[in-house]
Amino acid sequence: MEHPIKILIVEDNVIIADDMQSMLEEIGYEVVDNVIVYEQAIEVLKNNHVDLVLIDIILASDKTGIDLGRHIRETYNIPFIFVTSNSDKATVENAKLVKPDGYLVKPFEQQDLYTSIEIALSNFNYSQKSGKTPEYENNEVDEITSNSVLKDSIFVKKQHLYYRIQFTDIQFIKADNVYLEVNTVDKKFLVRSPLKDYLEKLPKNKFYRAHKSYIVNVDHIEAINSKDILINDTLIPISKDFKEFIISSMNS
Repeated sequence: MEHPIKILIVEDNVIIADDMQSMLEEIGYEVVDNVIVYEQAIEVLKNNHVDLVLIDIILASDKTGIDLGRHIRETYNIPFIFVTSNSDKATVENAKLVKPDGYLVKPFEQQDLYTSIEIALSNFNYSQKSGKTPEYENNEVDEITSNSVLKDSIFVKKQHLYYRIQFTDIQFIKADNVYLEVNTVDKKFLVRSPLKDYLEKLPKNKFYRAHKSYIVNVDHIEAINSKDILINDTLIPISKDFKEFIISSMNS
């Protein structure tokens, strides 16, 4: 199943908020709500599933975006990004106190917004797995591709949308020159990545390199012979080592 990331926008400038929503929906994210004050944001968070929050620091309420960030950090285990026109030292220092997962300065382009969200999600997932809290500095950016990894899924791009694919739905991955073909039950996605690097993004107890050109999800193997395995009516060549591994697993 494909589940778009659900995002809450907290921005008191209606024009900017609507523009952000259009950008997000065009990329393929789902906007849960678009609110202007702290109190509204609290209600949305209380009553809806939200994966990430975009927060303006200056809001149309007594409480600021930093107050909201503090509430999220203390109450919810989700990432948030400050989206603000203020990049002065004092504002940045105050923002850092609540440890945001990103800091995006207005004005920005759609690609800036996408990159900030994907880095925030990736870093947040890393911190959850490792128990570490990454440090963030204003305008600190890492290179990121369309292959962003979350706890139980990975993002792949198809046309202008970024789809969230559950690991359990991936059947096999085939290398084709500089691209990989990610196969699910009913869809195929092309991503640009070496097969070895992509394997490192996947759960090690389910995904194995069955052949120099294939990664397979062992849960989807339907049959096996001396040279191939069968997944969803597709014969996939396998190495001698992988054949021995599968047979050994079947007999254990």
